[in-house]
Amino acid sequence: MKIIAFAGSNSKNSINKKLATYAAKQFKNADVEILDLNDFELPLFSVDREKEMGHPKLAQDFLDKIASSDFLVVSLAENNGNYSAAFKNCIDWASRINGKLFQKKPMLLMATSPGARGGMSVLEIAVKNFPRFDADIKATFSLPSFEANFDNEKGIINEELKNNLILTINKIQDESI
Repeated sequence: MKIIAFAGSNSKNSINKKLATYAAKQFKNADVEILDLNDFELPLFSVDREKEMGHPKLAQDFLDKIASSDFLVVSLAENNGNYSAAFKNCIDWASRINGKLFQKKPMLLMATSPGARGGMSVLEIAVKNFPRFDADIKATFSLPSFEANFDNEKGIINEELKNNLILTINKIQDESI
């Protein structure tokens, strides 16, 4: 199984990228590729710009990465209760090429933040919105208080949260066999 994992963040030290990487590596017998949203930096979307320049190659490259996967692990950064501008811009461009940008790929959708709600606002928005783009959300996971619950070497250090994620991943893998 090929997993594409990424964070909906362009932060060089993204806590969501750390979570997505950790989660993807918990899948058994998986080939994991971690994407960096900075590799898909696009001009600010507008219909005028689209008419002038067409569809940027990087938007197609993002779609091609999704197409190459068997499973997606996505962890969303929350900026003022919503998607990061970088992620929203990427999906705006990609969806102009293919409105079904997630291409029916099964997905583990996650979020984390420094706060106690763990990105729940953006997660709720994505759960409602992603199916419109053909996401097949198999499960969601929120990691609250990232700094208190995650270690860069060990991953999730809160045993209850770690067990919840591992059980979720095992259930996803059992259902796909």
